[in-house]
Parts: sequence; structure tokens; C-alpha cells
Amino acid sequence: MEKVLITGAAGFLGSHLCDRFLKEGYHVIGMDNLITGNLDNIEHLFALKEFEFYNHDVSKFVHVPGDLKYILHFASPASPIDYLKMPIQTLKVGSLGTHNLLGLAKSKNARIIIASTSEVYGDPLVNPQPEEYWGNVNPIGPRGVYDEAKRFQEAITMAYHNYHGLETRIVRIFNTYGSRMRVDDGRALPAFFSQAIRGEGITVFGDGSQTRAFCFVDDLVEGIYRLLMSDYHLPVNIGNPDEVTIKEVAEEVLALVGNEKAHIVYKDLPKDDPKVRRPKIDKAKEILGWEPTVSRTEGLKRTFEYFKKVVK
Repeated sequence: MEKVLITGAAGFLGSHLCDRFLKEGYHVIGMDNLITGNLDNIEHLFALKEFEFYNHDVSKFVHVPGDLKYILHFASPASPIDYLKMPIQTLKVGSLGTHNLLGLAKSKNARIIIASTSEVYGDPLVNPQPEEYWGNVNPIGPRGVYDEAKRFQEAITMAYHNYHGLETRIVRIFNTYGSRMRVDDGRALPAFFSQAIRGEGITVFGDGSQTRAFCFVDDLVEGIYRLLMSDYHLPVNIGNPDEVTIKEVAEEVLALVGNEKAHIVYKDLPKDDPKVRRPKIDKAKEILGWEPTVSRTEGLKRTFEYFKKVVK
């Protein structure tokens, strides 16, 4: 069986990617240092002979015995609450971690895909954001540790592609949601669901007019898989272009959960919080034949079923 290394394997996206590659018939090596990942997300895989797990920090030297076909680098704190708490680790996994994995890919002659983010666009002055947009990022602001780690990650990946001829892919991931998100990760939908289920105030920052575009995790995984298997090496946006205000999403979650005690509470907008966020996905459509298929109504229902089980 061909082997795949997935870093961040115990995280939200990483665990879903492990499921997908096992389903596709690969031997999956999961790697995670568990600073934000949770073994519960991959507990169902440990009985499989096609799956193995390494508890390891990719910011340190990475060794994997034998051949590797693909490497998927999805290790990183990914929510503001995490990277504000762990700024150095966030910068290291995007820089040192990426360097280590690119070196591993080179030594194994493996193709590597790195998880970049819509945060490379910062607080965008263009909407929707095409891949050609260079962004509006504050490198020394509170979000800079994540934004600049990912921008460096893209730069070193392109350097390895151009200088060493390495097979590289770059996916720019927009807001994604679904099962296995951490209840306390600070992102909008986990916060909204957990607060609504508990009958608490749903926290909306600013007046809630800032926009996001939410992609269901199954759609995202399909896009990532198609990009890895494609022959396109430049960055590709993967996300759902259905733009919605944060206030509207909060109201949708309130209606879905149906807890009469829950209500919206407004708080000050954090520094450098993007006012708009929407992917332009023409490249994904043309090159990968991909576009999202799960509506927000359906995705929120499925996500609610998950949070009902995990919110205490």
C-alpha cells in the first residue's frame, strides 16, 4: 500500500483527511503533538492495521521510515484563541515545521500539499478574494503570528518547488465547519452552538455585519483531495463563496438549536478582525472541477447533531 503522512492528524481537518485517505486505500501515518489536537478524533482508527500514529512536534526533525507517496501538512494552531495563546509555536510550525516536511518530501521524492489559509489575505480590500490578491496583513498585529507563518509557508514551499523541482501543492482554506471542531476553540460556529445549547448569550463581535463564507468539511476534504491529485502547483482557494454576515449565522444557529434562554450578546470587535471574507473559486472550478455541494442549512443541521453530543 502507498503511504501518506498527515500532520495535524488529530485535529479537525487532519482527522477527516485521515478518514478520506484510508477510504481511498492508502496506509496513513498520522502525526500530531496534541497541543490542539484530540485523540478522540482518530480513536476509531487505532484498530486499523493501515493506520499508525506518531506523537511528534514537526517543528523538530521529522523521520518516517520507508517510502512516502504524499505528505499533507495540516499541523498548526488554527483559531485566534489558540495562536494568541501559543504565538511562538504557531510561527515555528509554519516555518520550521514546513521546512522539515519539505525536506522530508525531497528525501522521499513525495508530493506535498501545505494547508495555507484565507488569512494570507488579512483584512482584505478586495471582495471576493482571488488567488492573485496579495492581501492586507498587519505583520506585527495580534493575528500576525498566524498570517505571516502561513505566508512564509507558501513562500518556502514555492522556493522548494522552483529550486528543487519538488512536487508541491498549496491550498488556501476558507472558513470550514463540521464535526470534530473543538467546543472551546473560539471560532464562530463552535462558540455559537455551544452557547446556544447551554442557553447562554451568543457572542457576536462588533455589530455582526462582518461577513464570512462557511464551507462544510466534507466539501473541503474533497477539494483538498482533488488539488493534491492535480498537476497544479500554485495556490488554490477552497471554500464556499456563499457570503453571510456573522449576525445572520448567529440567528440561524439560534433558530436551529431552539433554546429560548439563548440570545445574542454584542462585544467589541477584536483588533484586525477581517470585515469581509469570501473566496473566489474560479480556479477550483476550472482546474479541479470542484465546487461545494452541501448547503449551509444542511451543513448546520449535521454540525448541530455533533455538538449536541459533545457540549456539556
